[in-house]
Amino acid sequence: MTFPLTGIRVLDLTDGLGESCGRYLADLGAEVVRAEPPGGSRSRSAEPRIDGVSIPFALRNANKRGITLDPERPEQLRALVRGVDIVVDSGTVTTDSPAALNLPVNPRAELPDLLAGNPALVWVSITPFGRTGPYRDWVASESVLYAMSGVLSRSGTPGAVPLLPPAGLIEETVGVHAAWSALLAHVAALRSGRGEFVDVSAFETVVHGFDPGFGTQGSAAAGRSEDFPRGRPAAANFYPVFRCADGYVRICLLARRQWRCMFEWLGEPAEFADPAYDTIPARFAAADRLHPLIGALFADRTRDELVAEGARRGVPVGGVHDVAEVLRLDHFAVSGALIDTELAPGLTARVPAGYLTIDGHRAGIRTPAPEVGEHDESPAGSTAQPVMRAVSAEPMPPSDDARAGIADPAARVDPPPAESTRPVVVGSGAGGDAGVVRPLDGLRVLDLGVIVFGAELSRQLADYGADVIKIENAAFPDGLRQAKRGAALAPSVAWGHRNKRSLGVDLRTAAGKRIFTELVRDADVLLANFKPGTLTSMGFDPAGLLALNPRLIVSEASAFGDVGPWRERLGYGPLVRASCGVSAMWRYPDDPELLCDGMTVYPDHIAGQVAATAILAALIRRAETGAGGLIELAQSDTALVQLGVQLAAESIRPGSAAAPGNRDPYYAPTGVFPCVGDDEWCVVAVRTDAEWARLCEVIGHPELAADPRFATREARLVHRSVTEELVTGWLAGRSPRAAMETLQAAGVPAGAMLRLPELLRDPQLRERGAYTMLAHPLLPAGLPATATVAHFRTIPEPPLRAAPLPGEHTEEICRSLLEMSDEAIAALVGQGVLQTVPAEKRPAVTASPLPLGSVAIG
Repeated sequence: MTFPLTGIRVLDLTDGLGESCGRYLADLGAEVVRAEPPGGSRSRSAEPRIDGVSIPFALRNANKRGITLDPERPEQLRALVRGVDIVVDSGTVTTDSPAALNLPVNPRAELPDLLAGNPALVWVSITPFGRTGPYRDWVASESVLYAMSGVLSRSGTPGAVPLLPPAGLIEETVGVHAAWSALLAHVAALRSGRGEFVDVSAFETVVHGFDPGFGTQGSAAAGRSEDFPRGRPAAANFYPVFRCADGYVRICLLARRQWRCMFEWLGEPAEFADPAYDTIPARFAAADRLHPLIGALFADRTRDELVAEGARRGVPVGGVHDVAEVLRLDHFAVSGALIDTELAPGLTARVPAGYLTIDGHRAGIRTPAPEVGEHDESPAGSTAQPVMRAVSAEPMPPSDDARAGIADPAARVDPPPAESTRPVVVGSGAGGDAGVVRPLDGLRVLDLGVIVFGAELSRQLADYGADVIKIENAAFPDGLRQAKRGAALAPSVAWGHRNKRSLGVDLRTAAGKRIFTELVRDADVLLANFKPGTLTSMGFDPAGLLALNPRLIVSEASAFGDVGPWRERLGYGPLVRASCGVSAMWRYPDDPELLCDGMTVYPDHIAGQVAATAILAALIRRAETGAGGLIELAQSDTALVQLGVQLAAESIRPGSAAAPGNRDPYYAPTGVFPCVGDDEWCVVAVRTDAEWARLCEVIGHPELAADPRFATREARLVHRSVTEELVTGWLAGRSPRAAMETLQAAGVPAGAMLRLPELLRDPQLRERGAYTMLAHPLLPAGLPATATVAHFRTIPEPPLRAAPLPGEHTEEICRSLLEMSDEAIAALVGQGVLQTVPAEKRPAVTASPLPLGSVAIG
């Protein structure tokens, strides 16, 4: 199998944060060369370690080749940079030798002389908080980022200490966003011939990309103050968990029909016959009476029996599996999601294979992580060049066909003009400097996607220039359009469908199928995330679509994939999390029933980013070969990959992957500590002896740095309670922000638990323009929304065109793309084949968007 990025060369200078970026690019076929100092990178000692092997390092550096790079010899780096397409660093090299590398602080600045020999180079810098702003020199752990991003404030049970989510999810989320940003910049460079510098902040990535409060299905909804409780919401009742004969199951009752099926399954109890219980809020309010009934019904049945009966009745039920059980599940073995492989010489583990398949082949782990300098020289007797020399060779410049091959703007009808409340930097791509040029200009996407995953995937493409046509049928509205809560428009629609167009068409009719088929003939990408087999049952099987248009890229996604015994299962994010071990790790250690992941829609957003990155890779391949392809993704595989460290460790040492709660099992003092005030908390995460010494200075006990009880990591773990008492005592009289700023000034990882409204006022996010205001004519006020995640040198920030009404652009699309007459369009509208928005029902022109901060929140 030749994967899409074959021929793309990546120099990986990361150490810890962002290592998974290179891994995903390597999975997609890029030649990724990991450069380390002669003694090896610090991340080789990352915990957990088994038989001297760091499991995180082994997983996040698989499929790469390894060389040594002497930091005292910058000419080595200059030679390497001349021969690659993409460089990824995590602030290590640039911090240690800024004079030698001369990288810009501001990503909008011109690229330095270092890059002059490779003008189309893309350099991606991944740091905890970005290269600019008041936090630019701060340090962070995953727990610090959970606290500061607003995730922690929504996790845990009311009245208790907020609960940290599982480790690993943030690293993988940052890695995927960095990979997307790298390929987006590479596409821009292919079209313009000019390189890009990309500034990726892990903080902003988690704020916007993990489970955004101000995003599709986000907790912030319309920004009303009642959506921001001081304590944790009672999220365990959103997607409740029930004990059964052999463990636990979770149910997701979202649609009215699902509740009606559950009501029938319960024997139609009279106290719940009132139609008021058709609504989620009513059932939530009656949880203390309803859930015992469901618990009694489920108690004597097994998980498999309940899941099967739920599927038969139309009730979404999923088993709750811990990490050990996940490793034994047949579905993940049959689907190829989990495989047994050698992580290091003599060390075999069961691990997640990779995020997805391309043209039927898993884009996943193929070779183990390299030893230090393993590929500095060729093996004895080999005729291959040493990697150092091979990578240093001048890259082949992209052909004119390749530059124009991502999309052909001349063959496209431009979508409506962009409107933005933020200044944009005019790019210099194929369209020149006369107007705003985006990397995906000219790309046409047919979007059959639904709910969160579908919205987020196509929004990424629309934000950067693609003409995304959302295919809709008023008889079967997207679930996001139904979540209006009495408003004229659901905020999630405004967030998730900005910058798109809408075509209303009934694909069940012969005429509707013909219209869609004609659009497919000239489309570049088709997106769908239905239950497996649905697209085929509609008459549009992927093989037939690719035969009709060999240049088409088809992206299909589902909850558990198209292969394996679970392919028919109903899947929502909460059921995916429960089935993959994430929920079992996201709980308090002493309560197996109190799962605390109910407020999040993970992994929908990040799975959409995974798919978007693979689509970019396929577009890059198509630019060279002219061939499209099929991308297939299971959201469950995203969860598995991001929980990969725990899965691998458990497979080697059974019993090691237990829910840790807020205590990092490998470092102390770490945790979530109370501060002065009501429900105010601060995360502190001491990982090294140096950080411990700095903490001792801050709390006024410098003598403890050398105390044998605390002088080493191992000693601090033994005396963890004492170290935590010291931190608790120091924090007791301080506010979270004051404590965070004091500790960060000393170089100690610390983060205040921020609530969603505080994100809009956070100094770092404000200085870096992380939020903008999104206006829509059907909303009474502007919505805070993502401005951008990564910061580019030339790529402009996304426009803010209002999300369309269903069928708003039907006539426009049929005239311009299908050359249909007004009479033909009107006839099909009369027959119900096409759906439009009558002129009298179209909203007034959107008012000028409000500046950030003009809407009162909280």
